[in-house]
Amino acid sequence: MTYSAEAENRPINILLVDDDDGDARAVQRAFAKARIVNPFSRAIDGIEALDLLRGENGKERVKFPLIMLVDLNMPRMNGIELVATLRADPALHNTVVFVLTTSYRDEDRNAAYGLNVAGYIVKEKAGEDFLRLFNLVDSYWKIVELP
Repeated sequence: MTYSAEAENRPINILLVDDDDGDARAVQRAFAKARIVNPFSRAIDGIEALDLLRGENGKERVKFPLIMLVDLNMPRMNGIELVATLRADPALHNTVVFVLTTSYRDEDRNAAYGLNVAGYIVKEKAGEDFLRLFNLVDSYWKIVELP
């Protein structure tokens, strides 16, 4: 699965931001099962994600175009704080973000959509192997034009 713009032909990079090793492994298994070969990176919290996005603190910069899958409940910098930071940064404000969380709380959902996330997905509803999530993301990047 790759995104192709008229002017360029390069894959969409995927950045998973999640501190749960089990969930991260499940996402990677779902990628393999769905034969998704897009470049994939992982950060364990918002601070590490920003380092990857900016190429700071010894981290190699993740290349764009990019789709992020962001958990909400993480140490140091949670998902809402991360997305708020992205939206305030002129170089990163257009980043496509899907929230991937266990939270059903209206406050979390409203906060995420208030920061213009592309979608709010509850992990339980995404399915045990996250395959439905990747069908959604696959459909998304096949039909939209990314910044």
